[in-house]
Amino acid sequence: MQFRVFQPFAGLVGLALMLFCAVPASAQLFETKASQAFMIDADTGTVLFSKDADKPIPPASMAKLMTMEVVFNALKAKRMTLDDTFVVSENAWRTGGAPSGTSTMFAKLKSAVRVEDLIQGVTVQAANDGCIVLAEGMAGSEANFAAQMTERARELGLSKSTFVNSTGLPADGQQTTVRELTMLALHIWRDYPDFFHYYGQPDFTWNKIAQRNRNPLLAMGISADGFVAGASQSAGFGIVGTVSHSGIRVIAALSGLANDRERSEEARKLLDWGSRSFQKTEIFAKDEVVGEAQVFGGAQSGVALKAKGPVDIFLPIANRDKLTAKIVYDGPVAAPVEEGQPVGELRVWIGDTLSQRTPLFAAEKVEVGTLPQRALDAAKELAVGWLRQKHL
Repeated sequence: MQFRVFQPFAGLVGLALMLFCAVPASAQLFETKASQAFMIDADTGTVLFSKDADKPIPPASMAKLMTMEVVFNALKAKRMTLDDTFVVSENAWRTGGAPSGTSTMFAKLKSAVRVEDLIQGVTVQAANDGCIVLAEGMAGSEANFAAQMTERARELGLSKSTFVNSTGLPADGQQTTVRELTMLALHIWRDYPDFFHYYGQPDFTWNKIAQRNRNPLLAMGISADGFVAGASQSAGFGIVGTVSHSGIRVIAALSGLANDRERSEEARKLLDWGSRSFQKTEIFAKDEVVGEAQVFGGAQSGVALKAKGPVDIFLPIANRDKLTAKIVYDGPVAAPVEEGQPVGELRVWIGDTLSQRTPLFAAEKVEVGTLPQRALDAAKELAVGWLRQKHL
């Protein structure tokens, strides 16, 4: 990969001039007690915060996000309906129901429960019995359903998430990461608008037992409206949450917190900071040239680059000098170059967090150069390429 830091064209605003002055990356703009944390802007997928985001962790009840994704996907594909019913088996009752001592919707043994009620039990009460009833009803056994969860995770590009059960209860080999939990939550919010509202439901009553939503963020007055908390002995307390404030929605996952109080407070602070501390800014309009890549053996020495559409970034309202940007490509690019050919990407950092990656394409066609031009480029590449390899 070749990194090219460029000065923008004169027509760009002063803010962009500051952005591309190659200020060195520095520490995070926010500190958290969480061992792992990851936060994105939901609209663009821009990474706003990252801390040890790819470390495998046991998911605990946060695994229920994947359980619900499989359920929502089946409903969207019309493979089942909200009015279908599944029977509460003895396994579901003992493992996740009243006798289990875990989070439950108190479903009665051998009763038939509507899918919509099971969904509410899981999304509001983190009901383990609800998860198992859905798993057995949809796949015949919880093990089969867990295999479907892992397969579906791979389809969604979640390469590290592996599931052994539908509940998140401790099991060897069950793992995920806060990055993948955040991306899964983003997918649920974006792809299942008809079902996302269940996560924000304040309470649910089943079997004459009323329980409030187990997501502690909902009652904090920060415009939180969804997702799930969890805890495990090995990974501590974790949560996946989302906040929508002033037209900006952020989604975050945290893990490795000491107790439920610390989990609530750290999640509140991170989400509130994320939703209030960034401003969406267009730095390049549609079809505007972003920069240039070096060309080898071409009729000209470089090719102009542009994105498919406008380039928007999320700027910190404070600490704007913490942003850096580079054009990254494998280079030099060999001629001929076709207009629209993928060449590289624009990478933007907020502090030391790689925040955004925007693909860049050739904005023009570059023909093969003359024999003298190609010979000169070959001589340059022989010298520069040797130095580059030696430097690496």
